[in-house]
Amino acid sequence: MRLIKSKEKKERSLGAKLGLKAHRCNSPKCAMVRRPNRPGMHTRPSRGGSEFKLQLAEKQKIRYSYGLSEKQMKQTVTGAIANKKTGSVSDQIVKKLETRLDNVVYRLGFAPSRIMARQLIGHGHFMVNGRKVNICSFATKPGDVITIKESSKPMVLFKDLNNVLKGDNPENWLTRNIPKLEGTMKSFPDNVEMPFDINMVIDFYSR
Repeated sequence: MRLIKSKEKKERSLGAKLGLKAHRCNSPKCAMVRRPNRPGMHTRPSRGGSEFKLQLAEKQKIRYSYGLSEKQMKQTVTGAIANKKTGSVSDQIVKKLETRLDNVVYRLGFAPSRIMARQLIGHGHFMVNGRKVNICSFATKPGDVITIKESSKPMVLFKDLNNVLKGDNPENWLTRNIPKLEGTMKSFPDNVEMPFDINMVIDFYSR
């Protein structure tokens, strides 16, 4: 319960739903529905702020949503800035974030949240191209096949997935074989809708 409350405080402090609590985030129990004000005894709705404050808030939204440490976040953005000659900086950042194994597992519907995906990957329940991978930041690439380990499929978390996934479509850069509980990355992410202002984050790290 304490962990749930700490996640709720992060969302409330940033004033945005970040999907940190899986199904709870889409229910009436969501903290952003019940208590949309910022945490604290006498807080008032935020009235904006300095450019730095807004940039920091956008950076934190991405960090918390994708479960990145500050070091990982900085490396992701500054690496894209350094390689700007190879393409759009914002596109490179999205590509880096979306191809993380924990995000791909989440996008395929094999976990209800990125946080849960990280836990399941860390416990060795997923395989990439037939080999167990327990590194959440593992960079997937087109052609990679992500499967739930055969010995893990009877687990409570997975045994009803076949029914849960019916009628639910993954991102257009992913395909999913529901009977086999496996997914394939068809291509790199393209035209991914992001609820963040990535340009503000780029400006934050370009100062």
